[in-house]
Amino acid sequence: MNDITARILSQMITDADFVSGEALCREFGITRSAVWKHISLLRSEGYSIDAVTGRGYRLSALTGRPVEAEVRPSLTTRRFGRKIAYHSVTASTNILAKALAVEGAVEGCVVVADSQTGGRGRMGRTWLSPSGVNLYFSLILRPGVPSIRVPQLTLLVAAAIHQALSALSVDFAAMIKWPNDILANGKKLCGVLCEMQSEPDCTHFVVVGIGINVNQSAFQPPLHESATSLFFETGQLSSRPELLASVLNYFEPLYDSWLLEDDLGFILPYLETHSLLQSKAVTVDQLKRSVSGTVRGISRFGELELESAEGEIILVSSGEAHLRSCPSSYNP
Repeated sequence: MNDITARILSQMITDADFVSGEALCREFGITRSAVWKHISLLRSEGYSIDAVTGRGYRLSALTGRPVEAEVRPSLTTRRFGRKIAYHSVTASTNILAKALAVEGAVEGCVVVADSQTGGRGRMGRTWLSPSGVNLYFSLILRPGVPSIRVPQLTLLVAAAIHQALSALSVDFAAMIKWPNDILANGKKLCGVLCEMQSEPDCTHFVVVGIGINVNQSAFQPPLHESATSLFFETGQLSSRPELLASVLNYFEPLYDSWLLEDDLGFILPYLETHSLLQSKAVTVDQLKRSVSGTVRGISRFGELELESAEGEIILVSSGEAHLRSCPSSYNP
């Protein structure tokens, strides 16, 4: 979609009533023939537009795709999501976002795709990304903090996503699974993957990749045992543009607070209240070892606090946590 077409769409979304062709000509400095071509392009992309002689054009139905024009009306942010690069299909939004960040893209830019052919989660796992149903997006951040603080962002993002999901319905119960997943009824609903370019004392940029299963109605084996969606959990379809805006709306103030703080202390009560692992017996698999204990909380720096059988407190900074009582149910 070119710039003028996108701007016409934005104006039609803002104006609930008819917009005359003459007004569009004046606003964008184009001919009536050009206006018609832009309207035709929007219709070809799935927008329902009424045309009435003497009154002009009226947008009667959106596509539900997380494009900038459909996300913007729900945004309350100052900078996050104010620039959205939408792709109908791409290998990975993180790959595209990292390339934009290297080229100098400003903080708050979002890359979103309707589907991915090479989506990834933590540990190099594949994140299946069918089209038309879910949210796959990456946010570019430029935090002026030492790189040692960057891993805390995963939990900060998880808190924002949890707040956005909880706002959908008072009856919807999701839990945060340290360090980067959102689960509902023991099944994965959302994952977060943070990647950065940095030096020890300087973070050049961070790309936060987020995948949320929104309206997917079926999962193929073996995923049907470990994955779920908002549609499965609530029985209702959700607006992807509104959900994307909501996540950004919740995350921006948390991020700004985090930049002013030294750690995650200000959000710890929320994280622990909604932690799937709190007070549970777990095993955390790391690269060269496994650590077991009972979860006593999350440290101010984002580490999982485990109490061993001998009563020793162990701080775990990374790894894959499994509930020991039924690990297979919580290892999506």
